[in-house]
Amino acid sequence: MSLPFASKLRSRCETSHSVVCVGLDPDPARIPKALTEKSSIEDAIREFCCQIIEATAEKVVAFKLNLAFFEAIGRNGWSVVEDVLKQIPRDVITIADAKRGDIGNSARFYAKALLEDLSFDAVTISPYMGSDSVLPFLQHPEKAAFILARTSNPGGDDFQLLQTKGIPLYQRIAIASLDWDAASRGTVGLVAGASDLHSLAELRHICPETPFLIPGTGAQGASAEDVMRVAGSGPVLINSSRKIIFASSGKDFAEAAASATDVMRSEVAYR
Repeated sequence: MSLPFASKLRSRCETSHSVVCVGLDPDPARIPKALTEKSSIEDAIREFCCQIIEATAEKVVAFKLNLAFFEAIGRNGWSVVEDVLKQIPRDVITIADAKRGDIGNSARFYAKALLEDLSFDAVTISPYMGSDSVLPFLQHPEKAAFILARTSNPGGDDFQLLQTKGIPLYQRIAIASLDWDAASRGTVGLVAGASDLHSLAELRHICPETPFLIPGTGAQGASAEDVMRVAGSGPVLINSSRKIIFASSGKDFAEAAASATDVMRSEVAYR
């Protein structure tokens, strides 16, 4: 029997002594020439991701596949996703960074495709269309949905800070997420960017036990150490994508990714 998502997350953090999530965003323009010169772009991306996984898996809690980069390959993109997933050890969490957000049957079939057919452990969800766009992803105890609450991109301010009955929208989403979590079999998490430490602290106050997926450390936002100080009281996954997977553009890209992961893990030590 599969572990509930929260238990799997806790177990993996303890085993790896880490809270690092490696984001697999295989931009074709940045795949090392050593791979692209001898094979098709889909084969190069497959090999690139698999080597990154092999070099870093024992050091991380999760891998987050940004599906946009795989979909852009074309009709063979989903087979690359399947092959990449097969390389990830079973005890390492897999996240589909899909940002789905439709309702009704559409949400139900998105959930089936990602959480059942492809067997991802979790998926990122846009909550703009409300509870019926979220709950279909929360029907399995061993799965999770990370709800976009306070994102790290500059445009996130356009709507997320709007006041709704006296509180900003991102906080209202967090409050609603507690109800969704209580009403479902799965686990609700929040995507909370590192670009706004004040918002991150507010989210942790509202949701003390909710898993946070935190992108945007370093170039986009606060340091990893500051993020852990603010959000470290509850479960966290600190995501790093380009800083790890593109640590080198040479033949040593996998070794460089492993070294960059070690640095990241030392900055956000599991406790």
